[in-house]
Amino acid sequence: MTVLCFEMENWEADMLQRNCPNAILKPTKKRLTADNAGAFQDAEILSSFVYSNLSRDVLTQLPNLKFIAARSTGYDHVDLEYCRQHKITVSNVPTYGSKTVAEHAFALLLSLSRNIPAAAIGTREGRFNFEGLCGFDLCDKTIGVIGTGGIGGHVIHIAKGFDMNVLGYDLYPDSDLACTYTDLDDLLARSDIISMNIPGSADTKNFLSDREFSLMKDGVIIVNTARGTVVNNAALLKALDSGKVAKAGLDVLAGERALHDRDVLFSPDFASRYDPWSLLIDQTLMHHPNTIISPHSGFYTDEALGRILNTTAENICGFLAGKPRNIVT
Repeated sequence: MTVLCFEMENWEADMLQRNCPNAILKPTKKRLTADNAGAFQDAEILSSFVYSNLSRDVLTQLPNLKFIAARSTGYDHVDLEYCRQHKITVSNVPTYGSKTVAEHAFALLLSLSRNIPAAAIGTREGRFNFEGLCGFDLCDKTIGVIGTGGIGGHVIHIAKGFDMNVLGYDLYPDSDLACTYTDLDDLLARSDIISMNIPGSADTKNFLSDREFSLMKDGVIIVNTARGTVVNNAALLKALDSGKVAKAGLDVLAGERALHDRDVLFSPDFASRYDPWSLLIDQTLMHHPNTIISPHSGFYTDEALGRILNTTAENICGFLAGKPRNIVT
């Protein structure tokens, strides 16, 4: 059976093909969009990363679709209700990057705490001095970890290695983790640093907004490697400008799909999918002096990419054998 693979490099296709020999892969570097979906109306299986559009408007153009192999842990870009109604099975890659993304969270945090970007740029420009680069220790600081699943759990492990005090908040606490669980408001009030590690969904949209920022310490540090939607970026921008938030390290933005590909700005479904005001906020954050923003690259290591492709191959082979794996419900 043919598998349409969007957002896929040639080397990824080669690796996936080796691990899934019973499938015929048709890879493309392009995203699946409302504009091009009509060209794939015979598709029965597709695989994509997070920047393809798998909304109802697109899926209705794929009447023969039976299976979606998402090459990501998050699946907020997939219209699951439409898939349920039309018996389209959806699989994801649930555990490829727990350590990988947690390490990226600390890469952002260390860059903020020691002013690494400014130091590197200044040195490259010939200013070999440390004026204006005074940072702060992580040791003895309190980090609040919101979401203590796979990624959050590893954030906790790393934090303990820095001799940090760790508070945790999760609907399902893990007694094996070396943190003190507390309620959300208490975590917000006591934390010097807050790390976001919860999935993107309707329930977690704007999880941190004006009320939550008002409860935080003055000068708190925010690190978000989860989903852009879990932080209200308008509220974050106000908190940065007021000094409530001293610095923010972000690997995700709410409008990142439009920022990733400017063709989205001219797509026919732009108005229904994006708020121009939100995109302006994202752009402002990208240029704010107290932010470090990476382009959703927290997952992007050789090891994690290998795990993504191996699990995706297992998901596709399992579906073809009538035994689907890692089904998103």
